[in-house]
Amino acid sequence: MPSLFAPVVPGGALSQRPQPRIDGHGLLLRPWRELDIPALIAAYADPEISYWHARTLSDVHEARDWVRRRERLRAQEAAVDWAVVDPADETIVLGRAGLNSVDLGEGIAEVAYWVSPEHRRQRVATRALCALSDWAFDDLGLHRLALLHSIRNAGSCQVAHRGLYAAEGTLREQALHPDGWHDMHVHARLATDPRP
Repeated sequence: MPSLFAPVVPGGALSQRPQPRIDGHGLLLRPWRELDIPALIAAYADPEISYWHARTLSDVHEARDWVRRRERLRAQEAAVDWAVVDPADETIVLGRAGLNSVDLGEGIAEVAYWVSPEHRRQRVATRALCALSDWAFDDLGLHRLALLHSIRNAGSCQVAHRGLYAAEGTLREQALHPDGWHDMHVHARLATDPRP
């Protein structure tokens, strides 16, 4: 039986064109590259990043595999990830922004981000989230973006609110962190919602 509904975003929207560079909100989001490996290792050595993301990248081989996996996930149209950099100096990685759990047929994805310790408290996460959201809605054509964070992560909750991601509820024991299961707050933005 044929489907009654066409996919929101056609297949190939991520895999059949180069990964874009997103320039907006005073930041540049560009694809990861092997030259970023030292910055990745340093970022995941930060206790906050490794704690909230429940992982480390302890050596060059692990970090290289991480970068290559990002490209494989984009080719599979399951995720897409960017290094967040200053447009004036692309060599300095400020953080990460990406889309996980991409479903082009449904027009949905989940946003993810982190900011290196030395670049925090400059609204890098909020600005990167807004740039990524604008691209996901306007260029990729997604309908809904979700943002999940541990209820103990007050910083991510602030980022969600500043990015105009509406609070929708709590998922009980949704994510495993080093100290056990955490409840997760759910926020979301729709393509039709107001922009910051």
